[in-house]
Amino acid sequence: MPRVLAMSGSSFLLARFMRRALCLAVLLAAPLLCAHADESAAVVTRPAPWHVGLGSRVVHPAVERNWRGATTRQLLTQVWYPVAPGTPETPREIGRPGDPIFRGQPVASDASLAGDAGTRFPLVLLSHGTGGSANDQDWLASALAAHGYIVAAVNHPGNNELEPLTREGFLLWWERATDLSNVLDALLADPQLGPHIDATRIGAAGFSLGGYTVLALAGARTDVNALEAFCRSPQADAICHPPEAKRLAGASSDASGASAPHPPPTPEMRASFARSGDSYRDARVRAVFAIAPALGEAFDADAFKSVSIPVALLAGTADITVPPDTNVRRIAGFLPQASLTMVPGASHYTFLDTCLPVAAERLARICKDGPGVDRDAVHALAASEALAFFNRHLAKP
Repeated sequence: MPRVLAMSGSSFLLARFMRRALCLAVLLAAPLLCAHADESAAVVTRPAPWHVGLGSRVVHPAVERNWRGATTRQLLTQVWYPVAPGTPETPREIGRPGDPIFRGQPVASDASLAGDAGTRFPLVLLSHGTGGSANDQDWLASALAAHGYIVAAVNHPGNNELEPLTREGFLLWWERATDLSNVLDALLADPQLGPHIDATRIGAAGFSLGGYTVLALAGARTDVNALEAFCRSPQADAICHPPEAKRLAGASSDASGASAPHPPPTPEMRASFARSGDSYRDARVRAVFAIAPALGEAFDADAFKSVSIPVALLAGTADITVPPDTNVRRIAGFLPQASLTMVPGASHYTFLDTCLPVAAERLARICKDGPGVDRDAVHALAASEALAFFNRHLAKP
């Protein structure tokens, strides 16, 4: 069985106090993980060595690829990176111009990367959830960058909040792993960033469908038929009816694709479905951190046979959008070597950025957390877990 790290309800109160003192204490239910907990706590108690820079890249892949019906045939990518600690940072808000939703972390836009010509940093690829954007886990990207990581998050074509959701973007999940591999190709070749990326220290992190994406990048294989069967069964749960499906005009709201979209699938879609069970492993990626990973019923006992790199899983116990039993816990059962952190009271959307007060009431579904849940405290816990995980597994050889 996987090792389980649980945070007690009382530690949320402690986290609120300790966060103000730049510290987070985690109470453990599994004594054998005390060393890992101490490591995580040590990460957040140290002052961050860097300030955070923010830039962007527009990636035009050199290889032929499936754009999943997207209007924008480019991989729009946000990049967070370490900058000198004296570099001024500016607060920012995240969302459409004039209609921000989230409170972003302070950044130094387009500032110079820290270090000299010979300085190299590890890289973490970041994948957002269905209908989200590269900015949705700004809290995690900024924390990693402040501790010496370059972080790159792509807006997945056909499945992001900046343009219409397409049926291909909604249904062809396995194609998302190719987005990350294409971005990695581009960043390693980038004249400014490439020389500062340590190509031997590359990881990936993702939330929700992004959690599924990074597991695919680790070598997990998808079984579309298994998910379809689950969604037709009496056991079908919320994963079969994601709320984002309402944005998809003319297509089934069934996450499994069991009801045929209209119009009928294109030849390109059929070709993609035929390779859905292929491996999308990127051997350059050495460790993955999956937050509330979705589509657990698309994996079976054979799905992870080729996954040999370290995996960490983290989710909330109050997730009704991606229910833990059929998703993160199911995945953990197939990956006994993985660590599993369950955060009491956290819902699915607790792992999005913290909402601005002006948006909280209007967007209660994604902005409001359960009683006693401090979203910033959960972010601090998750970021400390991710930092400790990547520090262990992306350490210099």
